Amino acid sequence: MSNLPASLLLASVMLGLAACATVPEAADPPQQAPVAETGVAAAPAPELTLNLPSQSECACATPASRDYTFLERGYRALSEGDAVAALQHFQRYKRLEVEPAAQWEADIAIAYLGMLPDSPFYDHDAAEATFRRLVAQLTAEMQVHPTALLMRDSLAAFALLNRHISDLESSNATLREDLQKREEAIKRLRELTLGPSRAVQP
Repeated sequence: MSNLPASLLLASVMLGLAACATVPEAADPPQQAPVAETGVAAAPAPELTLNLPSQSECACATPASRDYTFLERGYRALSEGDAVAALQHFQRYKRLEVEPAAQWEADIAIAYLGMLPDSPFYDHDAAEATFRRLVAQLTAEMQVHPTALLMRDSLAAFALLNRHISDLESSNATLREDLQKREEAIKRLRELTLGPSRAVQP
């Protein structure tokens, strides 16, 4: 080996190093499943999957939000005795909010104005007819303003009170008619008993 030229020896060493550099490293041996004491390989644990809907699949219905600004302004104007301003606010709320619950709230408030004797919009018959229609339209799914429910209860009380007043007026008319008939009967009885000339005396 000492007889080889130095350049040939250097070339041999370089080729050996290059060959070592290109040899791939041995891959790590595959991990084997742990062997139980019985000598049988344990089965791998199954992956847990949760059957949860993704955000894209969620069909959660969000309740429609309503702007109560004009409705509550109408309530405030009504509490201050300004029926005209209250009606304007209720009508504007009805135009802006198209949900059935909002329409019901506005209509019950307007009917309430028509039931108040001091209101310039007083019309008992029309207000009661509207009230009965709205009561039939209200469903459990409609989330309406608490003040609207109070107005509904007040309208029911107004309607009942007006029926009692009508009954009393009818009863009074009957009593007046009976009283007039009794007075005429007493007058005729006096005429028969005392004579026409004496019956007219006080």
